[in-house]
Amino acid sequence: MKHSLEPLLTLAGILLMAFLSVLLLPAPALGLQLAQSLVQRFHLLDLTQLYIILYCLWFLLLGTVEFFVMRFIWKRWLAV
Repeated sequence: MKHSLEPLLTLAGILLMAFLSVLLLPAPALGLQLAQSLVQRFHLLDLTQLYIILYCLWFLLLGTVEFFVMRFIWKRWLAV
């Protein structure tokens, strides 16, 4: 029987792993010309707004990848 808070714990695990990843793996740095063209393309106010969006997406991407890798390892080798 599944616990009623399991989906919440899954999401919390993704965010925790993403937080740890962001501390260890910095987000990719864009060149100045590419960053300015992205700001113009997406109608952003400045580079700060672009980098905030970039860091948020990087944070969520790393957390999701780590969650699926850890789940695979758990189901493949550690689960009894």
